[in-house]
Amino acid sequence: MKEQLTSAQLEARKRQRELTLRRVFAQSYLWLLLLLLYAPIVLIIIFSFTKSKVLGNWTGFTFALYENLFTGYDRVAQVHVDPNLYYSLFYTLLIAVVAATFATLLGTLAAIGIYNMRQNGRKAIQFLNSIPMINPDILTGISLFLLFVFLGISRGLVTVIIAHVVFCTPYVVLSVMPRLTKMNPNIYEAALDLGATPFQALRKVLMPELWPGMLSGFILSVTLSIDDFGVTFFTKGSGGLDTLSTFIYADARKGGLTPELRPLFSLIFITMLVLLIIINWRAAKQAKGNK
Repeated sequence: MKEQLTSAQLEARKRQRELTLRRVFAQSYLWLLLLLLYAPIVLIIIFSFTKSKVLGNWTGFTFALYENLFTGYDRVAQVHVDPNLYYSLFYTLLIAVVAATFATLLGTLAAIGIYNMRQNGRKAIQFLNSIPMINPDILTGISLFLLFVFLGISRGLVTVIIAHVVFCTPYVVLSVMPRLTKMNPNIYEAALDLGATPFQALRKVLMPELWPGMLSGFILSVTLSIDDFGVTFFTKGSGGLDTLSTFIYADARKGGLTPELRPLFSLIFITMLVLLIIINWRAAKQAKGNK
């Protein structure tokens, strides 16, 4: 009996060691992955506090690049910061907000329509909706470029916004659909039975239920729009319109990057991180309150 007990203890210890090794391996892999993902961002933030024009060359702690970014003037070199940086930032934010707004509205209405279809039709449309999300950006950009050329539409700000709405809308549909599946399907019909018009039922019954998904889709659309290069490059035309991505591409081809891009990237990252934390905190608080 004692030998059997000892053997069982040895087996238990062996399993414990295996579980410990697996846990250590999994945690090491996770931390390595996070390091590879966030190390470049951390480096950009660190070197945004030095004046060196070359990333990786530390010349002392200073807020000079942030001052240059906000004033538009480098007092040390006595030169103005490239004004195209500010134009590209303005158009980036304008396109992102406008495209995300239209994509959120269209995606929400599309999700409601898909949800009310029959099961076979719903699966087919959901499959078609997933295709633009797995397509490479360059394929979407070239397709839209050829479409605009075929229709004789001059490329510029409008075509870029249309293109961004096109590739952001499927993500909004994907964000709103889970909220529809969790929602009680009878509340819309109940609102109609109580005398509400379809628009009133949509605005006062469906929208409050779908708001978290709509907000997630909007933020995701803004992020995708700011990040996009391929679609923008093929649909912006040659009229001088630039977003941050196309400005960085042109700037890099000149042999380097504008140093003021480092504090700009740092501010954008911190802003998006704070928004993400706030949204997750509110969602967790709401879920806790529902319990």
